[in-house]
Amino acid sequence: MEKGDTVINIGPVDVTLSYRKEIMPDQGLMVQVYGDIDGHDTEILRFDCFDQDPHYHYGPENMNIRLHMDKTTVGTPLGWTLKNIRTNLPSMVRRAGYDDLASAVEMNGIDANKMDEVEEIALGKVRDERRTVTHFRGDHIYEAGNIRFGVEYRDNIGAANDRGVAIHVLTDHLGQEFELLAFDCFEIAPHYHYGPRNQDVRIYWDVTTSGHTLAWTLDQFKAGNLASMIERAGYPTVASGLDNDLVQAVVPAMEEKAWALVGTNQR
Repeated sequence: MEKGDTVINIGPVDVTLSYRKEIMPDQGLMVQVYGDIDGHDTEILRFDCFDQDPHYHYGPENMNIRLHMDKTTVGTPLGWTLKNIRTNLPSMVRRAGYDDLASAVEMNGIDANKMDEVEEIALGKVRDERRTVTHFRGDHIYEAGNIRFGVEYRDNIGAANDRGVAIHVLTDHLGQEFELLAFDCFEIAPHYHYGPRNQDVRIYWDVTTSGHTLAWTLDQFKAGNLASMIERAGYPTVASGLDNDLVQAVVPAMEEKAWALVGTNQR
């Protein structure tokens, strides 16, 4: 990986920070530790503090041992990463294969004030640089208790000029309408979003196994999977208040409209 866009020297090593949001479906802060190895600026450690698959690398330019963080046991990946840089850096640098640099860190220590600066900037990047998306709510609205569905046909999407039916799952909170889920049943790159304005986890369908993505989406509603999907999106209160009978009551009309939009817009 290229060196991060924010570089802070903490003593014998540099810590670099870069928020990665180009990765689909994941995103999060990348924390790198760099050191001088035989006159070469070398990536010693890399911590990918991602939402879905947080992991870290020992010696990306050397042995590249990749290990996963278990969020159930480590807690917040970024917090775990910063703690280990503060308290366990020599051992991690040595395992990465750089004994001389590890000894230099042990001898000289790291600048605690600079680590405080690293933490402050890291938390700011996580707060300010997160990728989210706000969609249009749809032209055709179907009310179902504490949620509603918005259905539309989207065209001329992105450089690939993609298109297809989109179904938005919406709710009201604090006087605003929030999108809980979005299903973009496009022709070229069909995908769906968990919490577009929250973590914006994007899952790209494999149409070989899913079949027609609009049919797959409607099947999830019919099968009663909506509550669990809303909970995964980060809205457990909405999920617990979902009335599946009301959902099932509006699905037929929504299904008819969605397929009609497909037929109207066929090339």
